[in-house]
Amino acid sequence: MTTWTIEGGAPLRGEIAVSGAKNSITKLLVASMLSEQPSHFRNVPDIGDRLITQEICGAVGAGFKNTSAHGLEVHTPEVTADEISPELGGRNRLAIMMLGPLLHRRGRAVIPAAAGGDQIGPRPVNFHLEGVKSMGAQVEIRDGAYYIEAEKLRGAEIELPYPSVTTTENLLMCAVLAKGRTTLRNAAIEPEVMDLVIYLQKMGAIIDYKVDRTFVIEGVSKLDGANHRLMPDRIVAASLGVAAVASRGDVFVKNARQQDLLTFLNTLRRVGGLFEVQEEGIRFFHNGALKAIHLDTSVHPGFMTDWQSPFVLLLTQAEGMSVVHETVFEDRFGYISALQQMGAEIALYDTCLGHHCRFHSSHYQHSAVIKGPSQLKAAEINVPDLRAGFTYLIAAIMAEGKSTIHGIDHITRGYENLEDSLRSLGARIEAVQ
Repeated sequence: MTTWTIEGGAPLRGEIAVSGAKNSITKLLVASMLSEQPSHFRNVPDIGDRLITQEICGAVGAGFKNTSAHGLEVHTPEVTADEISPELGGRNRLAIMMLGPLLHRRGRAVIPAAAGGDQIGPRPVNFHLEGVKSMGAQVEIRDGAYYIEAEKLRGAEIELPYPSVTTTENLLMCAVLAKGRTTLRNAAIEPEVMDLVIYLQKMGAIIDYKVDRTFVIEGVSKLDGANHRLMPDRIVAASLGVAAVASRGDVFVKNARQQDLLTFLNTLRRVGGLFEVQEEGIRFFHNGALKAIHLDTSVHPGFMTDWQSPFVLLLTQAEGMSVVHETVFEDRFGYISALQQMGAEIALYDTCLGHHCRFHSSHYQHSAVIKGPSQLKAAEINVPDLRAGFTYLIAAIMAEGKSTIHGIDHITRGYENLEDSLRSLGARIEAVQ
C-alpha cells in the first residue's frame, strides 16, 4: 500500500480540473454490454475503480480501446461467460451490476456473494435480487454465490423499500430489454442515475420519469451502441471545494457544475464558506469565520452521504457545536477516530440527532456532534475507505506538523492524478513507497 507524508499548514491555491464521475463510468461500462455494437465514451476518468470494472467486464467478453486521453471505446460483440469469479467479485461492488448484460445475453448470471469496496456499512443485495425475481428470474444461493437464471425477463411492478442508487441502476438495465413494461417506484434519482438513463435512451431505450421517484420503462427488442460524454464528478468537486475552504485557501475547480451541487453549495454557504460560479467551473475560497450548523445526509436531492466526511472535517473549524446526522449508511463514521487523534472534538451517538431515520432503533453510531474550532495536529493514519481517505488528506494539509498517511491506494480508486493535482495547489506531499 502506498504511503504519503504531508507537511501541513499550507493553504491550497490555484486551479484544478475534475473529470468524469466515478459513479457514472462504472455503471456505463456495464450498460454498454447490453448491446453488440460499440459505444464511445468521453470525459472518462483515469481511476482505479474504472480499471477494476474493465477487468470484470473484460472477463465476460467486453473489449476496450483508448481513443484519446479521456476517451474510451467499449465493444462486446459476444458475452463469452456468465460467471464472475470470486477474485474479481471481491475487487469492488460492481459484480452485482452485471445482472442485466448476463441475463439478457446469456440467460444466466453467477455472482459471488462476497463484495469488495469501501467498508462503510452493510450493503445487502436483496433489493437487487427481489427486483429480478419480480421480473421472472429464478434465484438460488449456493456455494457462496448467487445463481440467477431467466430465459426472458418480463416487465413488472416494483417498489423499492429504499431509493437505493445501485438497485435503481441495476433494475433499469434489466428492464430496458425485458418483455413489456416495468414500473419502478421509490427509485433513486441521483445525477449519476440520470446520466445512465440518458445513455440508455441514446442506445434506444424507452424510459419515462415521473415526478414521484417513478421510472416507467418499456422494454425494447435490442439496443445499439452510443456516444456519450460523462457528467463531471460532483463528489470530487465538492471534496476539493471543502479542501479549499478548510485550508483557508482559494481554488478554482474547473468543470464543476452548479446544477450537480445545489444542496452542497447551499450548505457550504450556511457554514460561511464562499464560492463563485463561473462559466467553466466554480471558485471556492475562505474569507472569515465559519459557523456551526445542523446537517442531515439524505438521498438526492438531499445532502449526499459521500459529502459527509469532508464536511465533518470542515465543521471542526466552525465556531460552536455542529450536528451531523447520517441517514444513508449506518456505519459511515468509522473515520472519526483518526480525526479525534488529530485533535478534533467529535462525539458519536446511536440516537437520531434530527428527524427519526431508519437507524433510530439500532445500535449504530450515526449522529455526530462536532465542537469547533479545533487546531489539528499531525498524526500517522491508515486509510479505511475512499471518501474518508480524502478527508484525511485535507486534515493533514490543515494540521500542524508532518502526517503520515498509509493506504493511499484506496483514494486513487476515485481521484484522478491526485498527487500531482494536490501538489499543483501547494500541498507539500512526499510519496514514501
